[in-house]
Order: sequence, then structure tokens, then C-alpha cells
Amino acid sequence: MMIKLFCLCLAFVVLLPFQGTALMAADRKVPSSQIEVQLSYSPIVKQAAPAVVNIYTKRVVKTRNRSPFANDPFFQRFFGDRFSSAPRERIERSLGSGVIVGADGVIVTNHHVVDGADEITVALSDRREFAAEIILNDEKTDLAILRIKTGGEKLPTLKFSDSDSIEVGDLVLAIGNPFGVGQTVTSGIVSALARTQVSGQDYQFFIQTDAAVNPGNSGGALIGMNGELIGINTAIFSRSGGSNGIGFAIPANMVRHVVTSALMGGELVRPWFGGGGQAVTSDIAESLGFDRPGGILVDDIYPGGPADKAGLEQGDVILSLDGKEVSSPQALRYYTGLETVGGTIPMEILRGEKRRILHVPLEAAPEDPPRNITTLEQDTLFYGLKLANLSPAYAQEIDVSIYERGVIVLDANRSVMRRTSIRRGDVIKVVNGDKVRTITDIQAALDDDPDNIDFTVSRAGRQIDCVIREKGRSYCK
Repeated sequence: MMIKLFCLCLAFVVLLPFQGTALMAADRKVPSSQIEVQLSYSPIVKQAAPAVVNIYTKRVVKTRNRSPFANDPFFQRFFGDRFSSAPRERIERSLGSGVIVGADGVIVTNHHVVDGADEITVALSDRREFAAEIILNDEKTDLAILRIKTGGEKLPTLKFSDSDSIEVGDLVLAIGNPFGVGQTVTSGIVSALARTQVSGQDYQFFIQTDAAVNPGNSGGALIGMNGELIGINTAIFSRSGGSNGIGFAIPANMVRHVVTSALMGGELVRPWFGGGGQAVTSDIAESLGFDRPGGILVDDIYPGGPADKAGLEQGDVILSLDGKEVSSPQALRYYTGLETVGGTIPMEILRGEKRRILHVPLEAAPEDPPRNITTLEQDTLFYGLKLANLSPAYAQEIDVSIYERGVIVLDANRSVMRRTSIRRGDVIKVVNGDKVRTITDIQAALDDDPDNIDFTVSRAGRQIDCVIREKGRSYCK
């Protein structure tokens, strides 16, 4: 009896894998109808592809063989351009993609596709070509809005999707012109949302996809299964320059905001928040008594700025803005950048153990003092420095901390840098013992002793003391 029972158990163990394989095979089946055989993305592509265009740009670049003394202000002052040879011209060409979002010829593409172009040509899917003009070029979002003259003809367009509603795992298609081979469609899924630290853009909050995106796809469409625009393809993550399954797109909600601004006058004025902080990590969450990381711990508030007016305090934790959860400074900047100037926006914070709702005014950053871009021409050792006054508005424009005060060095050629030890991006804080807020302060301080200068600059977050003496000796410590 025991022997029979053992044999039965052994037979069950041996047959079990084959039974599981049979069950798995039963889950798979040959298509049973012509409809199932013909399942395809082609209806979506036919709907969307006519609204995706190719963009060709041409830029004339002038070059000349220059003497090493040609950029020196001293030699230019006495000898002019005698050290420069006649300029030579060469033509640089590039290509990209774009999306028609207005039936009257409004097209969105990437800023980097058309930046510096002297001529822009748009080729429609039916191969017709049109000259295009830029009506808005926004480096901070890497978006540019173009217009072509259609003679009254209505063009096919893509509708904007609500990019906040998409989820990881959603199916997507990328349409563009990779490598200039012609319009191409690739498929994939949404791999991640709210990606930051991908590029140097100020408002980076990208959709990540594994749909193949290659050079030339920039400015093309990322669409969902309803045929609507989810985002504008902008970058690939690859050392080789080819697609490695990681591409990034600017969310449609940001694209819509930039397009609307372009059509309302061509000027994009963003509200500023006037405060900042750091993401609440697991260590910070533990110290605050949170059960999980999340939100932004406020550590900076600009006096008189929107956050200050709303009543935000250092040590508060920002949880959401207009009902949207924020977990990083980039998310806070992105959602603020989606708003227009005027009115207020609700913000949920945690102060101590109590949650509160504050209303942040949506205001443009003030330009006080005015930037007053100036190249110093007076006879001092600062001769040749190109300077500008810092304000919240100008600091935001050139991507400098809004808390930085003083005069920023916009340009300084090599001879000036050698003579003064100053670098581009330095912020001059003190000259000859006097605090500096404007260029006028520098000029007044130099009047006392133009040939012996003691000054302090802020460089990459460090305060550096520098000295220039009459004989041209300079050093920083």
C-alpha cells in the first residue's frame, strides 16, 4: 500500500510541470478573427502624422583669423581692427521636427532646433515647404513657437492632452524626423514622470519614455493612444548619440502655456515664487517626525516677495501647489511657471503639526535696480568689463540666485581676466571698501583710486577678496 501511494505522489510531481506548461499554452491563442490579426497603431498615426513637420535651419557663421592682440581693449583702443583679417563665411545647417498646434500655421518645436538660425524652412508631411518666422523663443523651457503663412489654408493640428493625467506604463508613440531620413514613428511606454537633472533647462520636469528618440526627433510629437499631444520630444540620454531607450519630452501642459503666451503678444512673463528650500529626504523626514519623505522644507524667503506676502516662514514644509503635490524645488518652479501673472494660487503647507492653506500672489519678478548693462570705458584697471545690475527679474532671467545682490560680470575677455583676476559670472560685492549694489557704486568707488583696487566677488557661492595694483599685479585669495 505504501509503495502504491509513493508511486502516485511521484507521478503527480513529475507531471505537475507539464500540466503547468499546458495551462500556460492554453492562455495563448492564435488570432481568431481578421480584426485581431490587423490590430495596429496605424489609425492613430494617420490621424496625428500630418500635424508633425520637419524643420530645416541655415545659419551663416563668420570667422576670421585673429591676432592674439585683437581682443585686447588696449590695442583696440589705439590700433582698432588692424590685427583682424577679412571675415570668412560658412553655412551651418541643422534639422529637427515640429508640431502644428494652430490650423493657421502655428508650430511648436525646440528652442535649440532654431536657435541662431538665419533661415527656417518647414516641410509638411505632404512635402510642401514654407519659410517660417519665430514668434516666441524660450530658452528656459527649450521651446520655440513658429508661424508659417498658409494663404488661408487650414492645416491639420494636434490637440493638447492633459499631461498631468498620464501615468507610468501608458502606451505612447514618438513621431519625428530622426537623422533626416524622413518622418518616422516609434512606440513605447511612459517610463517615468517628473524627471529632473536631465538638462540645463530651468523648467525641467520631463516625461521619460522608452520610445526610440534619435537626433532629428527634437521638437517632434509624443502622443497617446487617443492621438493627442502628450509632450514635445527634446532630449535623449545616450553617450553614443543614438537611442538607448531613454528619451525625454516636455509635458504638453507647459507647451500649451508657452503657445498661449506667444499668441497673446509674443512675450512670456512668468510669476516668481520668491522662496526656496530643499526636498524633504528620508533623513529630514525622520528629524521632522514624518512617516515618509515628501514636500519642500523652506529655508529661503525673499523679503517682500510673493512667498513672504503669503505668510510663508522658514521651517515650513510646502506640500502642494494648486492641489498638485510638490516634492522638489524643480516641481515648485515648474508648477509656478505654468501660471500667469495676476490673482493668487493656493498652497498647502505644514507648520509644526498643523496643515494650512496660504494664498500666494502671482506676480512678475521686479527689476529693481534696472539691469543697466554697461561696458566700462573709463581709464581704470576695470577697463573692458561688461557689467549688469542684479535684480530678482534679471537674476531669474540669467539663472542666478534671486538672493544674490551686487553687479554681475557678463563678459570679460582673456586680457581683462588676466589683468583683473575677474571671471565671467563673478558678482562684485565690494570695491575699495564700499558696498556695491549698482554699476554707479563701482564707478564712484573707482574715482577715488582707479589704479589700486581692492574688491570682493562672489564666485560659485564663495566670497573671494582680490587686489589689483597700479603696476598690473593682481591676485585673489
